[in-house]
Amino acid sequence: MSRKDSWLGRCDLCFSRRSTNDCLTVHKSSFNAPFKLMKALSHKDGRCEIPLLHTAGGLIGGDELILNVKSENKSSALLTTVAAQKVYGTVGRSKIYPEGLFAKQFCNFSIGQEGDLEWIPQELVMFEGALFEQSMRVQLALEASFLSAEVVRLGRTASGETLGKGSWRSKVEITRETSHLRDWEFIDQLELSGDSLASEHGLSSNPVFGSLIWIAPSQFKSNQIDELVKDCRSLRQNLIGTMSCTALKQGISARYLGVSTQQARFWFLRIWSAIRKRRGLSTPEHLRVWPLQENN
Repeated sequence: MSRKDSWLGRCDLCFSRRSTNDCLTVHKSSFNAPFKLMKALSHKDGRCEIPLLHTAGGLIGGDELILNVKSENKSSALLTTVAAQKVYGTVGRSKIYPEGLFAKQFCNFSIGQEGDLEWIPQELVMFEGALFEQSMRVQLALEASFLSAEVVRLGRTASGETLGKGSWRSKVEITRETSHLRDWEFIDQLELSGDSLASEHGLSSNPVFGSLIWIAPSQFKSNQIDELVKDCRSLRQNLIGTMSCTALKQGISARYLGVSTQQARFWFLRIWSAIRKRRGLSTPEHLRVWPLQENN
């Protein structure tokens, strides 16, 4: 397990309106292995949906993935992934690197005026002893919107496995450009490892953790955000796990903690639908590459 054996994958993707008189969003891209973009789908409202495929079948220590996405003015896009991402264990498996190596992912999003980008990948599955670190940076124009939802399973629990000596790290930084300066909308930095996995002030031995962030256009008022939070909290019925939803300065943040990636997915898809409804947008359609989706 060394640097020369590692993947360095990069995907550059740009979404734009086809014309000023046409709501259809189109895309252009460049990428290298192990990334591959699947066929795009155009929704009735003009939104462009693209599934992203990681052809290597999983990540090992030393691998790095870079995703750069630009969503131009008035474009609308949905980016997802074809399958769950696996991160294989490396701790204690190499004489050269006995402490293991981190696999890393860097996501950079830039969203123009009245742009609308949704990043909803399938879950990340951490094998025992896996090390994973991700960084997500988002820059929005004043009237731009960004939604991100992720679900992480720490250990293959169906096989009686835990994360063990592995670690999951995440850093999210979201800023908005104004006429005078750059405002911070959201900063979040987490590490799930060691004592935090079992502590009652951490995960309490729950293997599934999820996080959803939505940053609204500036014209979306604070009272609308408060009403949206109430809507989202009411959507927890018949779901198993601990779920929370709170208001941000200009958006919402939701968390899931439990034992089921399916339950986390249902929770976030319900919130996604509520956000679309509050904005007067079309109801989300079933993602064509996703399994086990809840009926709308």
